[in-house]
Amino acid sequence: MAGHRIFAMPFAGVHRAYIAKVEKKGRSREELAEVIRWMTGYTQAELDRHIEAETDFTQFFGEAPLNPDRTLITGKVCGVQVEAVEDPLMREIRYLDKLVDELAKGRPMEKILRKP
Repeated sequence: MAGHRIFAMPFAGVHRAYIAKVEKKGRSREELAEVIRWMTGYTQAELDRHIEAETDFTQFFGEAPLNPDRTLITGKVCGVQVEAVEDPLMREIRYLDKLVDELAKGRPMEKILRKP
């Protein structure tokens, strides 16, 4: 398989880490779900299905009707400028990482969701 090993990782495993990260900082699972739904375009039922099925990142993002406003996400995650990531799947993963970071850091939801 070409690409990074995270592409084949189950989204559910990383989702558990996201939950731990945001809850540790006083944010909720519901807020995390809202952020993920905003970016991916999934309904809560669709998101739950992917988590339960342990869908890998390739399929998780490949089936998502992605929000076009996700390209407004800018900044660095792990020292990497998210908008400059060349691989399309890795860029989606980094966009999501950036949103989770913003949530954990206490940024207001309307700013995270790029509302005017």
